[in-house]
Amino acid sequence: MPVKVYFDLLSQPSRAVLIFLKVNKIQHVECPVALTKGEHFTEEYAKINPMKKAPAIDDDGFKLTESVSIMKYLSIKYAVPSHWYPSNVERRARVDEYLDWHQYNTRPFGAMLFQHQLLIPWMKGHDPDPKKVDHFKHQMVKVLDTMEAVFLNNQNFLAGDEMSIADLAAACELTQPAIAGFDLFSQRPKLRAWMDRVRSQTNPHFDEAHSEARKWREELAPKYPIAGSSKL
Repeated sequence: MPVKVYFDLLSQPSRAVLIFLKVNKIQHVECPVALTKGEHFTEEYAKINPMKKAPAIDDDGFKLTESVSIMKYLSIKYAVPSHWYPSNVERRARVDEYLDWHQYNTRPFGAMLFQHQLLIPWMKGHDPDPKKVDHFKHQMVKVLDTMEAVFLNNQNFLAGDEMSIADLAAACELTQPAIAGFDLFSQRPKLRAWMDRVRSQTNPHFDEAHSEARKWREELAPKYPIAGSSKL
């Protein structure tokens, strides 16, 4: 049976899971969940994901939440190319190393910058709080510095010279502050080259999954401008 995937394209972890399924040609059924409409709070969806978040999957009755756990599970069960989540213990540890760091750095600071620069002002109808925006911009600068200096130091991808689920999680996450107009790539050719490699190895699915994000940026970012910009 095909994997049922529950997602919202405005959710960066949802985009990562959907791209992974498509790139690896894993048979699946798409089950969109509109977060902005509160569809994740329904009793029906709570049976799929008790945490009431996206993404989630239902693989022939086996329900799983959390995007990283989902991609690891799919990598192992569906025998995708080994570079995604290597069987070699040291290479796998490098993937896990970035993903653990990601959860406390790239993900929260990128998401919070997006929320305070764009999402909260849009939902509440007021200007962004400059102190909060500046705080998360500063944190994102440190995140990008570390990605370049540590994880992309002398290698093409975050966990080695082949793409892994770490790169997919990171690339989708970084598009979130970019939607809000944060400049990811100014004076960061190493980061730009890495993003270009990720997109080239996952397109057309990467760009398709970010179509809704681009619409948000085109519509909302000009209303809440931030210094600098990055092309998705």
